[in-house]
Amino acid sequence: MPLIMKSTEVVWHHATVSRNRRNQQNNHKSIVLWFTGLSGSGKSTLAHAVEEELHQMGCRTFVLDGDNIRHGLNSDLSFSDEDRKENIRRVGEISKLFIEAGVIVLAAFISPFREGRRKVRSMIPHSDFLEIYVDCPIEVCEARDVKGFYQKARSGEISEFTGISSTYEAPEAQELTLNTSKESLSEAIAKIMELLNNRGILTRP
Repeated sequence: MPLIMKSTEVVWHHATVSRNRRNQQNNHKSIVLWFTGLSGSGKSTLAHAVEEELHQMGCRTFVLDGDNIRHGLNSDLSFSDEDRKENIRRVGEISKLFIEAGVIVLAAFISPFREGRRKVRSMIPHSDFLEIYVDCPIEVCEARDVKGFYQKARSGEISEFTGISSTYEAPEAQELTLNTSKESLSEAIAKIMELLNNRGILTRP
């Protein structure tokens, strides 16, 4: 469940080093690239590949990966619908902090519910949140699944598995759709870089 602030004696402290100053020092704008899609669709692969491209250009970047976050910050959460929503809420709050730090955030999460993704978008000004739908047929995702999670989900060994026993709601207002069953990794990267250039993210603020 979302945390409720219990004290009214908490005041946001405004830093003298602002996000805009950090962006100017970095020579690029900060942004959240939110990769959503089924397990095995290629979200993490894309996020890390785009980060490598941006890093080579001298950009400040960080990948927030679903599995990695659940090893630490969100290790107390299950895969129930409510805990999935809380998982995404926390990641949204982390993303807000990173863009204030002047970083290009690449968040790779199944994030199965439209409501959860809308809430994250509402936390962050629309121009600073770019939703990328990594579209891939479930049959292809299963074929890529070297760890056998889909097979275990179908046999009942894993409960609440997105696409099998838990719902995935595809985006309806995403900024970019990539079909990783038809497009190569290099083609997908090029489309993301084009999106960033068109939005003026990689030019000095």
